[in-house]
Amino acid sequence: MNNLDTTHEHNYQYITEYLEIHILGGIKTIKLETLRITLSVQKPEGHNVLRHSLDLYNDNQVEKLVRKIAERLEMGTSIIRRTLQELTKALENYRFLLLEQEQSGSEQKILTPADQKEAETFLKKKDLLGKTNELIGKSGVIGETENRLLMYLIFTSRKTSNPLHCISLGSSGAGKTHLQSKVAELIPQEDKIEITVLSANAFYYFNRTELQHKLILIEDMDGAESVLYPLRELQSKKKITKTVVHKDVKGTTKTVHLTVEGPVSVAGCTTRESVYEDNSNRSFLLYIDESSEQDQRIMHHQRLQSAGKVNEDQQLKAAELLRNVQRALQPIKVINPYAEYLELPQSVFKPRRTNSHYLQFISAITFYKQFQRESKVDTQTGEYYIETTLEDIREANELITEVLLRKSDSITGACRNYLEELKKYLVSEERTSFTAMEVRRKLKVKKTTQWRYHQQLLDNYYLKKVRSKTGTKNTYEIINPDEYKELEATITKALQECLLKIDLTENRSDVPERSTTKVERSTKTKTTS
Repeated sequence: MNNLDTTHEHNYQYITEYLEIHILGGIKTIKLETLRITLSVQKPEGHNVLRHSLDLYNDNQVEKLVRKIAERLEMGTSIIRRTLQELTKALENYRFLLLEQEQSGSEQKILTPADQKEAETFLKKKDLLGKTNELIGKSGVIGETENRLLMYLIFTSRKTSNPLHCISLGSSGAGKTHLQSKVAELIPQEDKIEITVLSANAFYYFNRTELQHKLILIEDMDGAESVLYPLRELQSKKKITKTVVHKDVKGTTKTVHLTVEGPVSVAGCTTRESVYEDNSNRSFLLYIDESSEQDQRIMHHQRLQSAGKVNEDQQLKAAELLRNVQRALQPIKVINPYAEYLELPQSVFKPRRTNSHYLQFISAITFYKQFQRESKVDTQTGEYYIETTLEDIREANELITEVLLRKSDSITGACRNYLEELKKYLVSEERTSFTAMEVRRKLKVKKTTQWRYHQQLLDNYYLKKVRSKTGTKNTYEIINPDEYKELEATITKALQECLLKIDLTENRSDVPERSTTKVERSTKTKTTS
């Protein structure tokens, strides 16, 4: 039994039936060939205290201490010697644990049995994604109901072998960084690295496995342009390598390879979608809700907070539960038996990469619901895995439709938002044509920004110029007001057809099955994801 209590980092306690020992100042993780400590020894609830400094690896010093304690506390040497041997072993094990934590760069929190049970109970609930989204709202994330759940699941995918990535897009002051930071608060501190500014070579000097299965948060991509290339390589190849010249103590020059391994999940914020196209192609694009309704929700929350009517204790509890849920999730392989029937519509931009994102997102949902899935073992490889269900695919389709819609669009997200607001304005005014000036005043858009939008819309045949009756001003018309609804209908239909195809296949009995054995679901890690 381990009696070592390290709750206080400068005063460890080791209490047995016969002795109470305090290790003053803790232990050092340098010079592993020694175990030098300062301790105080007394009988439990006794007042006669002996203080002494020694190296527990020095047998002569230990023997002297044994005799000294026996004389001072009037005890047998065999009990003291055995206690010191057990203490030495406990301190060795704890020092190795500290070294592992230093190498991984953060301290791993171990869930208590009560926290573990609460997290597992939550993960076994019906409508888990709905319950999770509700809890995210209770943790203090206002509005953004789809984006916040998407982001949380993308962050969860860091624990799998193929993590997802996301970029939050929106105008300045729209709340991109706020949304990302609030959802990131629901991820354990030991599993994330937050970046404001980073030098070009900084990523190559992390420990080899320090970034594995970590969430990398970039506050503003404009401040991290120098590291975007190694980040892209980490996203795609799951490994980066840099070759440098190093001179040893003898003055000999030699080549050294610096390698940092992934996989990692990367999240960032920017206002410039087109500038970071290479990064956008590897990521889910989450467009911030800039509607007046969202403005009202945020301002209402700000007023409640100012009035002291926000339940902060509830927010802290919800956030802590979601962090513990993340800690409870264990790496396990996910197999999607329906993957061959899932096809994206042809209108999707960069279909190869987007198709991979779609399948990975379905796997992320299955991974998150691992406590509701039966673990199986492949009899040929001995590998444990869980399987995707139709429910997972349906939930993924509901969440990902907007993402696929944006991926299929030929104009940028900001331009699309402008066009959709413009359509609403024309419908409310019961008109089909408009001038730039009136729309600028109504939608509160800068002249230069509107000019860029109009150039993009004209080039992609969404707008056309028409001659006004007076001939004094340029007027515009939207060529097809229903084009976005038609695109959405096309994508929805394609996803529904995939489900219908799977339903037809399920009703047939000629589908080959994998050679598997069912096993009990365990909370312990079974295989790396």
